[in-house]
Amino acid sequence: MKKAESRYFSTAARMDEALIECLAKKDFAYITVKEICEKAGVNRSTFYLHYETVADLLRECVEYTNNKCFERYSSQLADVQRRLKSGRLEDLIFISPEYLRPYFEFVKENRRLFKVALSRSASLDTEGTFRRLFASVFSPVLDRFRFAERDKPYTILFYIGGLIAIVKEWIDRDCADPIEGIVDVCMRLILPGGMKQEPPHGEIAEK
Repeated sequence: MKKAESRYFSTAARMDEALIECLAKKDFAYITVKEICEKAGVNRSTFYLHYETVADLLRECVEYTNNKCFERYSSQLADVQRRLKSGRLEDLIFISPEYLRPYFEFVKENRRLFKVALSRSASLDTEGTFRRLFASVFSPVLDRFRFAERDKPYTILFYIGGLIAIVKEWIDRDCADPIEGIVDVCMRLILPGGMKQEPPHGEIAEK
């Protein structure tokens, strides 16, 4: 039974990877089952054993990619959570570069998939990774600051909505702006006045 399950998930992973590879070359609307099967090394009957349509594969592919993204945090997550529990309140913030940077790196690597996912946000879980990060990292910060339980969902949605809007705009620009610049924008929005900002081009900062 375990071998059968392993083969099943291995085949599904190959089709996920095949879709990602196809998205690197063409728009989602033009990707066919035949192309996916050829790249994944499976026949059409195997595809339809797993999915009804390419859109179903896309939905799974987004979850598969989000899981891969979350794995990047697993090695440092325990340390982050420990510091959130024991650190001084004045040092705690909801978001920091240490876990923003790897996420934006991952988005850039998979920008075609994320662009399709964001355009189909009504049918795909584009907030999956953010929600998992908030549950693991940001929710403990809310606990430390004694946020009322009724206020937590609104606070989390506020941050998720802002981050997704930034990600969408960045992807629409084909992730051309440097990651460090995007991270700095996020941090300035989270900590207004708390970070040094460069003066407008041609102007000298006041001393």
